[in-house]
Amino acid sequence: MDRSQVPIVPKWHSPAEVAAILGFGLSKVKMKIATGELRSVKDGKYRRILPEWIDEYVRTQIERQDAA
Repeated sequence: MDRSQVPIVPKWHSPAEVAAILGFGLSKVKMKIATGELRSVKDGKYRRILPEWIDEYVRTQIERQDAA
């Protein structure tokens, strides 16, 4: 595989990308960020979410469900 065919893997995601990944609406993702349920970092005027933070959010939701 030559370099022009190497897939680019994002290091972080926008809230819109996270919404698509999780199957949520953008407003729900923004609410999760605002309440601290989903970690994010501000880069200039943009919010970004690391892939491991998405995994952490999902894991937390599963743990909460199991504990109930």
